Amino acid sequence: MTASIPTLYEWAGGEPALLRLTQVFYDRVRADPLLAPVFAQMPADHPEHVAMWLGEVFGGPPRYTEEHGGYPHMVAKHLNRALTEEQRLRWVQLICAAADEAGLPDDPEFRSAFVAYIEWGTRLALANSQPGAEPPREAPVPRWGWGEAPPYVP
Repeated sequence: MTASIPTLYEWAGGEPALLRLTQVFYDRVRADPLLAPVFAQMPADHPEHVAMWLGEVFGGPPRYTEEHGGYPHMVAKHLNRALTEEQRLRWVQLICAAADEAGLPDDPEFRSAFVAYIEWGTRLALANSQPGAEPPREAPVPRWGWGEAPPYVP
């Protein structure tokens, strides 16, 4: 009998851990002069939605798809936001710091996979947010694992 390899979602600690992460993260965002204006109209439950998205991406239940519409909903949230590289980079810095504060696993394998997704996802969000960008409106939610190549979404 072979032991199954846990998903990133399971390794992270599941929904409670990802919710801690997003709550700590968005507390940092609200206090950040560069990102606070971007998220000024953020609804109170936004951290929960992002935790659901990350949970689904990292191999957890498909709650974001079931409750919010999956990839089409996520991509629509970024259209015409005109995010900057500076904002993208700050987002990455703050979520990585929040992962420490929220107590996510600090082993190199997990953090490598986590940061790889954050880099990949924020670069897509940056591109998709530019005026005139036309990302695909339909695609599956990416499923991120322990080092597999990311899904291609032009």
